[in-house]
Amino acid sequence: MQDSRIDLGTSAGAAAAAASTGRVLDPIDRNSEVLFGLLMVLTFTGTLAVATSGRDDVRTMLIAAIGCNTAWGLVDAVMYVMRNLVGRAREATIEREVRAATPEVGQRLIVDAIGPLAAALDPPALERVRRWALEQPLPQAAPTSLKAADFKGALAVFLLVFASTFPVVLPFIFISDLQFAKRLSAAIAIALMYRCGHQWGRYGGISPWRAGLVVALLGSVIEIIVIALGG
Repeated sequence: MQDSRIDLGTSAGAAAAAASTGRVLDPIDRNSEVLFGLLMVLTFTGTLAVATSGRDDVRTMLIAAIGCNTAWGLVDAVMYVMRNLVGRAREATIEREVRAATPEVGQRLIVDAIGPLAAALDPPALERVRRWALEQPLPQAAPTSLKAADFKGALAVFLLVFASTFPVVLPFIFISDLQFAKRLSAAIAIALMYRCGHQWGRYGGISPWRAGLVVALLGSVIEIIVIALGG
């Protein structure tokens, strides 16, 4: 049965849109989680002092970076589920309000739910939407019931944050020259940030390479700051 809820543009609506394309997360969520993971691990690798650090310090940094992104991934996974639950609850609330309201109030609620695109709908069209909503069957499951897609999305969020750690820390494992390993690690992180921005740009319909450069510049600024603070 097709979902008849009014899509409010919440994370629940985004999750439903991603699911309709066969993907667990949409491009915004996927690249955001990778970017968050990269920023977190970069704050650990960037503050490693080359002049005074030994292999024990590198090992401690690696453990701290992996542990931090593991914890961050778990927290972000839980927040992903919570956002979905709140989004679905909000959509169900507006659906109940539309059903209980007068035609005029129901149309205003629909306009608020649709957003700017509602400007293309005249009153008769809005009334047809309202009547269509009234004719839809009520959802059988409670809006706060967990769904399989919630768990799949949460797992994907965790894995993206966790996996984003390793491309950045691998140079410290395989390269003994700490100075070179640190610079290569930063270059990998910034390149991955560029890719995240590039994907955002493609998804948003703006210049992919410009969006990529903006995100890469952000990563470069962060790296410069952490180096200045003692990296």
